[in-house]
Amino acid sequence: GLIRVKQNGSRLAFTAPALRRTGPLEPNLMHQIAEGLGLTDAQILGHQWVDNGPGWCAVMLDSAERVLAVRPDAAALRELKLGIIGPSTPGSEVDFEVRAFVGPLGIAEDPVTGSLNAGLASWLINAGLAPKHYVVSQGTVLGRAGRIYIDQIGDDIWVGGDVMSCITGQIVL
Repeated sequence: GLIRVKQNGSRLAFTAPALRRTGPLEPNLMHQIAEGLGLTDAQILGHQWVDNGPGWCAVMLDSAERVLAVRPDAAALRELKLGIIGPSTPGSEVDFEVRAFVGPLGIAEDPVTGSLNAGLASWLINAGLAPKHYVVSQGTVLGRAGRIYIDQIGDDIWVGGDVMSCITGQIVL
């Protein structure tokens, strides 16, 4: 559907679309995720459907360090579009570390994912697990330094980041 976009200098942001599916993940799916991430059930602090269109499911781990240490088993995660998030230590430059595993799209891990961060923000802010304004790091394991800025203003959750034009063009139909 249509979403609103705003610009502030080199930063663009969009409003998070409504979740199409929410609620806890099913036990058999949680077992598959824990196995695919090489974690025990106890290492997963929370889980939720955060599907705003692409079919995202998500788990929260105890720390950004644990998120970065995960070595996923692509075969075990199969068809999942899975996001993992963990809080950074107090005083860090960012509030959370995120990773997005998207085997069904033909890539193992996405370096920066707007739709996942939009779904995560809806879950975490509404559940009181994150403040209304926070910064996410994503892409670290891939050698990227992605930063996603989350801001709840009124009922809207804005998901943004600094952008740079790499190519421009026109299409005439």
